[in-house]
Amino acid sequence: MKLKIVATVALLACFGFTEQALSLNPQDLDQLKTTGGCPRCDFSGANLTQLNLAGVNLRDANLKGATLSKVNLTNADLTGANLEAAILNSANLSGASLTGTNLKSASLENADLSYAGLISANLEAANLKGAKLLFTNFRGAHFRLTIMPGGTVTSDKPYSWSLERTSVVRECNKFKPEETPGTTCQGQ
Repeated sequence: MKLKIVATVALLACFGFTEQALSLNPQDLDQLKTTGGCPRCDFSGANLTQLNLAGVNLRDANLKGATLSKVNLTNADLTGANLEAAILNSANLSGASLTGTNLKSASLENADLSYAGLISANLEAANLKGAKLLFTNFRGAHFRLTIMPGGTVTSDKPYSWSLERTSVVRECNKFKPEETPGTTCQGQ
């Protein structure tokens, strides 16, 4: 009985802390507006629509579920930021650093990503439909079920799977199936 009470209290405490973490801290917003930076700040779920945040420092900031539609983030530093499920429709991210940024399920429809660096960014299930990608650096970025600017959707398989599959098909095309040891060539 005591164990059930302790478990219930612990569970309720966790829910209380989660609710606090999801609320916008007005001091963080003031710091962002006055200093032009707020690294590691929590803006999860915040509505920052149409703000001018050009050159702002939001390294490692939590912007999960935030609305940043039509925001000017030109040359902003969003390195390591969490933008999971954020809405960045028609945002200007030209020249922004998004290295290691989590953009899983984020919407970047019609966003300008020209000259932006998305090195090692997570773009799983992100929507880039209509986005401007002039000289955008995607080195090491993770694409899975990502909607590309033209509307095509990337594979739901991990990148390594497609490489393995390609090498198997090449082997099957070179030899007869019975001559390729350890390779199944049926159902190419």
